[in-house]
Amino acid sequence: MQDTAKVGCQVGCQVMSDVVAAPRSRDLPQEKTPDVGLKALLIYDTLALLFLQASRHQEQRPAGRRRRLPSSARLPQASHGASLWAGRLWGARLPGQAAALEPEPAQAMEEEAAEAWLLDSLRLYNDLHVFELQQPTRVLEWTGGRSVCVAGYGSTQRNEILQLRLPQKLFAKKNQGLCPERDFKVRRGGFSDRPVYSLKHVPETSLLVTSGPLDDALQVWGMEQDGTDLIQPLSTIPTSKGGEGAWARLASTCSKPAWVLHGMCMGDIQVTEVESKKTVFRAASADTDEATSLEFLDPAVALACSHKGRLLLADVRQPPSLQDAVEEAPVPPALGGERWCAGVRRGLQAAVGGERLVARLSSGGSVVLTDLRNTTGPVKAARCWTPPSGPHSAAFLAVSLAPLLADCVAVSGFDGTVRVYDTHGWDPSGQPAEPAFVHQGHVFSGVAEGGDPPPLVTAHTWHCEKPRTLLSAASDGSLHAWDWAEPPAAS
Repeated sequence: MQDTAKVGCQVGCQVMSDVVAAPRSRDLPQEKTPDVGLKALLIYDTLALLFLQASRHQEQRPAGRRRRLPSSARLPQASHGASLWAGRLWGARLPGQAAALEPEPAQAMEEEAAEAWLLDSLRLYNDLHVFELQQPTRVLEWTGGRSVCVAGYGSTQRNEILQLRLPQKLFAKKNQGLCPERDFKVRRGGFSDRPVYSLKHVPETSLLVTSGPLDDALQVWGMEQDGTDLIQPLSTIPTSKGGEGAWARLASTCSKPAWVLHGMCMGDIQVTEVESKKTVFRAASADTDEATSLEFLDPAVALACSHKGRLLLADVRQPPSLQDAVEEAPVPPALGGERWCAGVRRGLQAAVGGERLVARLSSGGSVVLTDLRNTTGPVKAARCWTPPSGPHSAAFLAVSLAPLLADCVAVSGFDGTVRVYDTHGWDPSGQPAEPAFVHQGHVFSGVAEGGDPPPLVTAHTWHCEKPRTLLSAASDGSLHAWDWAEPPAAS
């Protein structure tokens, strides 16, 4: 690691000397700004700040802690490549400093893998922004095209609910040059005395609805529009109380008045008016299977997925009986013992080519795509992940269909990665599939020390306007916004 840091310092110094003599991009016409010169300038600015910090950082890091790369909030002028380089050089030993302890062999291998990924990231991503939350989140809920809500899920502390504005760099034009806003910014915030396991924004309003374990009510919050930066509790919506660890799944839709779909099991799913608390629809079923996913396909059609993988459809305008309006979509018999969740395509491209697809993901790593016009069998299926031997958690399983890419599906919750698959060549046989892209940033955004557990991705979501942009969060509090580069076309 010392040799790597020394080489990195030499490279940084060479870049600095080259850039001093080069014309700076801010002095050039915007349309003529060279990409290489811009990257060099960003690295120069970052390393200058970096060396100043390192010269003041004389104390040795305590053992047994997880060392993180500096987030973009700490290095506000760095591009994703420059800030990542800076993170590796931040621990470099400068002349006159005491030598650091040699890393253990396993740790050294992890650091080498992290360094290799940092170099590859310059090629793999168009944009990569890293942010460190005070509390990890398992919810990522859009409140517009440029802001997202997160919330803590700790059971022994007050949990923050934050509305964050995405880095403006994600929305900058390709040749814009330097962009002053490269970080996530907190727009509004509040505190919940309960862990937040689900959070939904009610479209076209300033309302949020949350739920968590052991709650017998949904919490309704308001994002104040009077110039304050507060997210404040407004009211509660009574629900049935579940068993230990049970919590209500949520979904919202554009409707007047505002509705929320909620339920813990398939038999207690209902639609409630948020402000009046009037019940619009209630399932007339004794089904006690746990509901793992709820979605509105449109303002009148609701979809539910059970932990056994069964799909139930209901038109909430009809008499309140799911059984009369349901057609089951069974999973393949060989996969019947696994835990399932589901996701649908959102946005203007919800129905592509006339299809109305729903994706289901099992704890065994199988993905099944079903056309809701004909639920007798899957349209496509594949095995995307092989679980390790022994028990593993399925608490954060998530699957989503890209809103602007017809054949892309993303899965997470198995480890510290988000995997994107191209389903174009899939068939219903369920053969193994290789990902088109794997985001490993949460694995390598810090190097584990002292036996720290590796991070686990807790949530991911696609951007509704940028086809290849996703947000993802992990159990170590890391929050990433990333735009993965399209692979070069085959010659």
